Amino acid sequence: MSPVAASRRSISTTSNLQQEAAAATAQQLRRETVIPQTHFDFFRNTFPNGPPPNAPFTPDLQALRREFLQIQAKTHPDLAPASQKRQAEAMSSRVNEAYKAIQDPLKRAQYLLSLQGIDVEDESAKLEENELLMEVMEAREAVDEVENEEELVSIREENNGRIGKSVEILEKAFATGEMETAAQEAIRLRYWMNIEESIHGWEKGQGGGMIHH
Repeated sequence: MSPVAASRRSISTTSNLQQEAAAATAQQLRRETVIPQTHFDFFRNTFPNGPPPNAPFTPDLQALRREFLQIQAKTHPDLAPASQKRQAEAMSSRVNEAYKAIQDPLKRAQYLLSLQGIDVEDESAKLEENELLMEVMEAREAVDEVENEEELVSIREENNGRIGKSVEILEKAFATGEMETAAQEAIRLRYWMNIEESIHGWEKGQGGGMIHH
C-alpha cells in the first residue's frame, strides 16, 4: 500500500471512530434525557432496583465510580455533535452532581430525605440533645488541643467510629422506611463530618480547620 493510500485509510478510520463516538454520545443523551428522575436513575447498573429501600444505603462505591466514569466518557461534550453540545454539557454536569451526592454518605442521606420532602440541610435543622452537643464540643476542643499529627490519629479513629455508627443507623432506617430516625441521624452525621473537616484542616499551632454547624 502506498503512503498516500495508507494516510487516507488512517484518516478514514479516525473519521469513522469519531462518527461512532458521536453517535454513541447522541444515543446516550437521548436515553438519559427521557428517563432519569433522581440521581440514582443515572446509575442503573449500581442501582438496578432503584434507591433505598430497594437497595442498601451504602452502595458498592467502586462499582459506582466505574459506572460514573463510563457515563461521563459517553456523554463528554467533546464527543457530541455540534447541535447537541449544550445538551451534552448539561448532561455531564447533571451526572457529576448526581455522583457527588451519592458517593458521600451525608449528601446521600440528605438527598434521600429530600426525596421524601424532608429538609435536614437547613441551618435550623439541629439536635437539641445536650449529651450529643457536649460530645461534639469536646471532640472539637480535642482537635484544637492536639500538639502533633501523631495525637491526631487516635482522634481521627474515634471520629471515624462515630461516622461508621451513624451510617449503620442510616442503613437500617432507610431499609425500614423510618424517615424520622434517618433525619435525626443525618443531622448527627453532619456534626461528625464537620469534625472530620476540622481534623483534615488541622495545622500545628492553629488547631482544627473551620467547622460548619
